[in-house]
Amino acid sequence: MKGAENLATYNRAAAVAYAETWWNSYNPAFPVFDVDCTNFVSQCLLAGGAPMRGMPNREKGWWLGNNKWSLSWSTPHSLRWYLAGSTIGLQATQVDSPSKLELGDLIFYDFEGDGRYDHSTIVTSIFNGMPYVNAHTNNSRNRYWDYTSSYAHTPQTRYIFYHVKDQF
Repeated sequence: MKGAENLATYNRAAAVAYAETWWNSYNPAFPVFDVDCTNFVSQCLLAGGAPMRGMPNREKGWWLGNNKWSLSWSTPHSLRWYLAGSTIGLQATQVDSPSKLELGDLIFYDFEGDGRYDHSTIVTSIFNGMPYVNAHTNNSRNRYWDYTSSYAHTPQTRYIFYHVKDQF
């Protein structure tokens, strides 16, 4: 495979370790947002070795630098769309069930069922074949993936499950 020697591997353990370290606090090396879930998930992905690209265009790529960031770094709906279309660098495959997720994978939540994703989490543990997640905004650790106990959950809540590709 041409170029295979340049591929990096997603370090799921490092992404999860970061999520475990910072789930209830904020790494001073990064900005903090009022709605911080995707910023936190992005930091976890970066800790796992995901490559940034697209700087300085906020509407393209996935990146943070020089006190600026892409929309996909900080916004759940934008990261969801970035992952749906990325063909280089950070990539993910949508799967149809939370039981198909692994450690370091992502879940996006559309609490209103209106097609706009409001929240993102990272899978940090799996029990009985089902994922548990860590998140920021309302900081959570090892929360059951479906968020039915969340004040934001509604009967219209929809989910998208992303398996982060192992090679970049």
